Amino acid sequence: MPRLPELPRLPELVRVALGRDSAGDGPDWVVLDLHGSYPTHRAAGGVQALLQRTETFEALAARLERLGDAGWVRGVLVRVSGLTAGLATSSAIGGLLGRLVGKTRVVGYLPQVSMRSLLVTARLTEVVAPESAEVAVPGFAAEQTFFGSFLSRKGIAFENLRIREYKSALTPYSQDRMDEYNREQLTAYIASAEESWLAAVADARGADRTTAGGWFDADFTSARQLLDAGLITRIAYDDEIATPVEQHWVRALELMRPQLSARRLTRKATGVAVVPVVGIIVTGRSRGGPPVPILGGPQAGADTVVAALRRAQRDDKVGAIVLFVDSGGGSALASDLIARAVATSPKPVVAVMGEVAGSGGYYVLAPAAHVVASPFTLTGSIGVVVGKPVLAQFNERHGLNPEAVGRERALFASPARAFSDDQRAWAERMMREVYDRFVARVAAGRGLSPERVDEIGRGRIWSGRDALEVGLVDELGDLEAGLAAARRLAGLPDDAPVHTVRAPLALPGTPTFAEPAAPLAGLWPFGQEQVLTWLDRSVTIR
Repeated sequence: MPRLPELPRLPELVRVALGRDSAGDGPDWVVLDLHGSYPTHRAAGGVQALLQRTETFEALAARLERLGDAGWVRGVLVRVSGLTAGLATSSAIGGLLGRLVGKTRVVGYLPQVSMRSLLVTARLTEVVAPESAEVAVPGFAAEQTFFGSFLSRKGIAFENLRIREYKSALTPYSQDRMDEYNREQLTAYIASAEESWLAAVADARGADRTTAGGWFDADFTSARQLLDAGLITRIAYDDEIATPVEQHWVRALELMRPQLSARRLTRKATGVAVVPVVGIIVTGRSRGGPPVPILGGPQAGADTVVAALRRAQRDDKVGAIVLFVDSGGGSALASDLIARAVATSPKPVVAVMGEVAGSGGYYVLAPAAHVVASPFTLTGSIGVVVGKPVLAQFNERHGLNPEAVGRERALFASPARAFSDDQRAWAERMMREVYDRFVARVAAGRGLSPERVDEIGRGRIWSGRDALEVGLVDELGDLEAGLAAARRLAGLPDDAPVHTVRAPLALPGTPTFAEPAAPLAGLWPFGQEQVLTWLDRSVTIR
């Protein structure tokens, strides 16, 4: 018998299993293994997209929608283990599962019970853990490593000019410890995150807020304690819920079809275009980040994002645009160029925040007609920073001797020397101009006075929940809430199609960065751009 060609391996997300209560011949339960980080969108395109094997939130949402419409599904077992997604993404996944509950039975299975796994399954009426489950429900904490002393010992210093006191983008590299302002804003974020977590989990489990507030100090160690506290609904193993069977290709492949059909759907009716702004905001094209200690990962280029916005604005099948922002900002210039394209859009633009939409990430969305944030989003950070690594001691120790002629001002960006008094004064004037422009853009977009924006700005970060209270956000929710708002503003039906828009691929060959002028100059991958609206994302929320 000739050998059949091997079918492509399905993502580990989906495996079909036979339910114990099934009376039919085919499998009628689906097992979803949720693990990993779930970035919202796939890489911009080309080789990057092919190499990215991580399951995206976008793909998960499409698959769950298809699963809910599959008439043969009697139940879904959601196994959550090894989940590394941020709090905003975990909350959004919980929203997807909550909507699925309206269509079929959904059981959450937690071999590892954590703050994130309980948040993901908060909207499920059945949450199960095995007797041997690993349990850690300690509340949240933030941790940030400061490299100032380490870099100093290596002969590397950092210039760090900032507006204003809460602007901490470069302090991990210029200082050896957390200052009082950063400690204050991170403490406030943690308190807000815990309140939002309790609102999601405790309210879903019917626990009063006073009792639930004691969960963080209860030192739970076992599934039995979680059951007694009402955090789970049953102790059982996954094979007591659904019995695994061999892969059923027909039904498994049926769950893969949303990605194939969505593109055809968009040409039939007017819908909503999603334009992602993911990663550090830079001038030029979007690209993968350089492998450097400070900045890495995807980079949202202003040229690429603006081209995608204008492409959506010209498309007569697009009634509204959702700008999805998961970025701590970056270049002040690039942020302003994107914000201009949002402000001048003839079609309504709704902004949706991901894990982070701060500094330049907030700048780009400030002119949007409606702003949606997760309660767990890090946002705000309305401020400006100018800096650079200084390698003077490093060069001296290693026998490197940069020599210069010409005007001192032209050496402003050189990592070979610190700022002179004249350069510092020039930079501070430039920073003030950028900050005033940033404040003006936010004031105009949000309908606030410049004085009010300055008061809630000062470089301070806010949780999405707190940002709603101070007027930086219009609504708490996820991407689905943003899509609903976009449809409403454009007068589109509730089922209007959605598709992601990206700029056409540019011809290869244009260099991204010049060769570094000195060893370790790659510590500053913004090239000659020194004025940043950037929120450092090195804080780890545990």
